[in-house]
Amino acid sequence: MGSVECDISRRIVSLKVLIVDDEIEMRRVTRALLQSIGIRTIHEANDGFSGLEAICSLKPDIVLLDWEMPRPNGTEFVQIVRSPGQFPLPDIPIIMLTGSNERSRVVEAVRSGVNEYLLKPVSATALLGRIVYILAKPRRMVTLGDRYVPEPRKLSTYKPGYDPAFDEFTLGR
Repeated sequence: MGSVECDISRRIVSLKVLIVDDEIEMRRVTRALLQSIGIRTIHEANDGFSGLEAICSLKPDIVLLDWEMPRPNGTEFVQIVRSPGQFPLPDIPIIMLTGSNERSRVVEAVRSGVNEYLLKPVSATALLGRIVYILAKPRRMVTLGDRYVPEPRKLSTYKPGYDPAFDEFTLGR
């Protein structure tokens, strides 16, 4: 194993992850997936407001967020977090978990500022892959129009009027 892989492995073990999901069973499954990939420090919030408070108090390294929650739902939650000057940790990496693979939902999630998007049921391999990508290739946050979002992966192709939410690589296809 090379030094980069060892560094990533050490970072994964030391991560502090927050799961925000209103369904206790999904939190349990997600916790088990995180534990299976070596993450030891896992916190949970059972709704969006508790999740926002937990980000402020716990300062996790990554947030795993359910789309379908009572107010604030996943998109509203991300929009609150991605408010520099109003929210204390607007740059925190967010992985959206959802059962919907509709293109409009993916676009909405990316436009709102999620770093990654995963379909439920989530596998440990897919979750690990997204976490490794966040650690190995972190994207700085940028302002595009009125949105504060992770820098598009293909910024070199950015042109006025270009919408990174429609970038096929960003959508993980």
